[in-house]
Amino acid sequence: MLTTRRVVPLLRAGLVALLAVLVVFQVLSLPGQFRHMAEQEPDLAYLRWPLTIGAVLGVLCVQVVLVCTWRLLTLVQRDRIFTPASLGWVDGIVYAVAGAELLLLVLLAFVGATADDPGVLLLVLLVATGVAVLGLVVVVMRSLLKEATTLRSDLDEVI
Repeated sequence: MLTTRRVVPLLRAGLVALLAVLVVFQVLSLPGQFRHMAEQEPDLAYLRWPLTIGAVLGVLCVQVVLVCTWRLLTLVQRDRIFTPASLGWVDGIVYAVAGAELLLLVLLAFVGATADDPGVLLLVLLVATGVAVLGLVVVVMRSLLKEATTLRSDLDEVI
């Protein structure tokens, strides 16, 4: 069984790698992709900037989740995860997921109003539903963390 001491450094390395890839996507790939789309299909050129801004903001939401996860890992290593300080970082994750969900709902409404092919609509609906479920799971985990924090505080007072 892997222990926290061994898993946390691996998870941190994964977070750094994922963050680096997301920055490349955010700065280089996504703007170039939508510029290319506008050049290849001039009738869709009006979507270049809204899609670029939406995609960059969506990646930013993921980056916020990664940073909050990093901070929570720091609290785990210091054995301070069951303190009120951890709730703020979980709130950051909840707000980032909510922001991503809002972006996906806007995209879903736009695709629903304009798409000829239901495949794209179903794909956006699938991602929006997955993000919504993820957000609800984080909210439930936050309530469990808050309850555990309260129990730990009560136990510390007794000891």
